[in-house]
Amino acid sequence: MNAPFYKFNFFNDEVSLIIAFVIGIGFGFFLERAGFGSARKLAAQFYFRDMSVLKVMFSAIVTAMIGLFYLNWIGFIDLSLVYKGDTYLLPQIAGGMLLGIGFVVGGYCPGTSCVAVSTGRIDGIIYLVGVIAGIFFFGEIFPLLSGFFYSTNMGEITLPQLINLPYGLIVFLVVLMAISAFAGAEWAEKKFRNKKT
Repeated sequence: MNAPFYKFNFFNDEVSLIIAFVIGIGFGFFLERAGFGSARKLAAQFYFRDMSVLKVMFSAIVTAMIGLFYLNWIGFIDLSLVYKGDTYLLPQIAGGMLLGIGFVVGGYCPGTSCVAVSTGRIDGIIYLVGVIAGIFFFGEIFPLLSGFFYSTNMGEITLPQLINLPYGLIVFLVVLMAISAFAGAEWAEKKFRNKKT
């Protein structure tokens, strides 16, 4: 039996939406339990006082990456069937910077703002209202931005394809990067934890 199961018609669109909903609820629950429904905790990473977000998210990325690599290696999952959206280099860099600025100013990303709303935080509600307003505003001005939005299309490309290195080597390098980031995060927390902003 191979994965991804959806591509092999083990379940239909309706079941996939139910599965996505359950996974989303579980993800939100664990984010809240980790304290990621608090803007103070989330924003502290930008001041190097609490690097929990980097540690948790980087751990999740590395775990998923290693898991997918070995599941593909043993033939359980076909990575060529895993959906990858096109890379639009400049628009996605601009979008990432805009999201980062919003994260620093508001203390939430869109996902963590939903977690904050689920626990009744007023700042999370205001942030989510801003996200929704931004979506509608972007939809209204999209015709003016569509040229930029679809520019620098690189297609469905992965990092190993881009730099022409084996997947296994990329996995190894990202693991080394994660270990270095964790060590750097520990150092930063010790240095900045008690400093005033």
